[in-house]
Amino acid sequence: MDDLPISPTEPRGSPSPGKEQQAAGVGILLQIMMLVLSFVLGHVLRRKKFYYLPEASASLLIGLIVGGLANISDTETSIRAWFNFHEEFFFLFLLPPIIFQSGFSLSPKPFFSNFGAIVTFAIVGTFIASTVTGILVYLGGLIYLMYRLPFLECMMFGALISATDPVTVLSIFQELGSDMNLYALVFGESVLNDAMAISLYRTISLIKSHVPSEQNFFMVIVKFLETFVGSMSSGVGVGFTAALLFKYAGLDIDNLLNLECCLFVLFPYFSYMLAEGLGLSGIVSILFTGIVMKHYTFSNLSENSQRFVSAFFHLISSLAETFVFIYMGFDIAMEQHSWSHVGFIFFSILFIIVARAANVFSCAYMVNLIRPAHRQIPLKHQKALWYSGLRGAMAFALALQSVHDLPEGHGQTIFTATTAIVVLTVLLIGGSTGTMLEALQVVGDGHDGPIGESFEVNNGYISPPYDEEESSGNRLKMRLKEFHKNTATFRALDKNYLTPFFTTQTGDDEEQEDFGEAASSSRRASFHG
Repeated sequence: MDDLPISPTEPRGSPSPGKEQQAAGVGILLQIMMLVLSFVLGHVLRRKKFYYLPEASASLLIGLIVGGLANISDTETSIRAWFNFHEEFFFLFLLPPIIFQSGFSLSPKPFFSNFGAIVTFAIVGTFIASTVTGILVYLGGLIYLMYRLPFLECMMFGALISATDPVTVLSIFQELGSDMNLYALVFGESVLNDAMAISLYRTISLIKSHVPSEQNFFMVIVKFLETFVGSMSSGVGVGFTAALLFKYAGLDIDNLLNLECCLFVLFPYFSYMLAEGLGLSGIVSILFTGIVMKHYTFSNLSENSQRFVSAFFHLISSLAETFVFIYMGFDIAMEQHSWSHVGFIFFSILFIIVARAANVFSCAYMVNLIRPAHRQIPLKHQKALWYSGLRGAMAFALALQSVHDLPEGHGQTIFTATTAIVVLTVLLIGGSTGTMLEALQVVGDGHDGPIGESFEVNNGYISPPYDEEESSGNRLKMRLKEFHKNTATFRALDKNYLTPFFTTQTGDDEEQEDFGEAASSSRRASFHG
C-alpha cells in the first residue's frame, strides 16, 4: 500500500504492512534505547571525570557493538533496514540543527576577534589539507604504494577527509576549562571547515562529471566561490529578513509566544532548503543564518521565547549529534567494506596526518607573520589545533555519497578508508585527547575569571589595542593595522546602524548583553566542570 510509511529500503516481496509496521516499531525502539544508553553513559563518564572514553566515542562504540551483534545474529532484514545510514536523511534532517546551533551558539567577541585567523584556518587551511591529501594519495598510487585512483577522485577524497569534527576536543575544553582564544579557533575552524569541505567536494564532483579536463582547476575555483558566496548571501539575507519580521510584526507578547517560537524555528530550515533548491550549499547558508539570527533576530524575541528557542536548538542538536554517532557506528558494523586495500587505508592515515600538519602550521605561520608579538598563536596552541583534527560524521556521509558518485570499486575503497579513519580518530585520538591537552598545558588556563573579563585585559592573543611603535617599520603589520581599522569601522557600522535598524536595542545595550552572556557562559562551564 502506497500510503503506509515505508522503510528506507523496500525490497521486492516485502512482508505484509502489519509486519512492516512492527519491524519499524522494533527498529525505532532500539534506536531510542541506544540514545538513552548513550546519554546516561555519557553523564556517568563526565561525573566520574573519565576522559578516556568521551561521549562521542561512547555513542560510536554503542552503535558498533549493537551493529556487530545484529550482523552476526539472525535479525530480520526489515528491522535492519531501519539502521542503514542514508546520506539524504543525514544531510536533510540531522545535519541542519547541528550546524545552525554551531552558528547560533558562537560567542561573538572571541569569534570575531579571531575572525581573520579562523577564516585562514578554515578556508585556506582546508584547501591546503585537501590538496596535500589528494596529491599524496595520487602520488602514492603512481608509485604503487597504494590502490591507484584517478587524480580528480583523489582530490574528492582529499576534500571529504579534510572535514574535521572536534566535538570530543570541544567537550573536554568545556569540562576542564581552556583558553578562550584556543576554544574560539578550534570551534570556529570546525564550523566553517565543514562548509568548506562539502562545498569543495560537491564542486569537484560537479567538475568531474561536466567539464573538460583542461578547464578543471579554473572552474573549481570559480564554481567554489560562486557556491560559497551565494550560499553565504542567502543565509545572511534570510537572517536579516527574520530580524525585520520579528522587529515589526509585534509578536513579542505573551499570548503569541507559540507563534513567535514556531516562526523562529522554521526560518533556519527555510534558509537551508532555499539554498539547496537554488543549487547552493545549505550547510553554509544555515550556518550564517544562525550567526545573523543570534546577533540580530534573537534580541527581538520576548524573554520567554528567547529561553525556549535557546533550549530547543540545544536539545535538538544534542539529540542529532548523539544519534549521528550511534547511527554511524551501527552502519559501519553492518556495511560491506573493501578491506582488500589495507595499504590504501594505512597510507591515507599517514597522509592526512601530514596534511593536517601542513594546514595548521603553515596557516599559523601566516597569521603570526602579520600579528603583533603579543597576539601570536603559541606553539602549544598550534599543536592542540593539529591534534584536534578528528574526522567524524561529515567525512563519513560524504564518503557514503562517493560510493554513488564514483565508479564501482573506487567509491567503496574511499568509503572503507574513511570508515577506518573515523573509527581510529574518534576512539583512539578522541580517548587520548584529555591527556594530550593536559600535557600541552592548554586546558585549565583560561577560566580564572568570567569570560567577559578576559576581553578587557590582555589575555593571550585576543584583540588588545595595537601598539603604534611596534608596527611602525613593518609593511605587513601596517596592512594588518589597516585591516584592524576596517574591522573597527564595521563594528562602528554595526553598533550605529545595523543593530538599531534590525533590532529593538541600541549598540550599547548589545555590548552589555554580550558581557552578561559571556559571564553566564563562564558560570555554566565552571558548573559542568
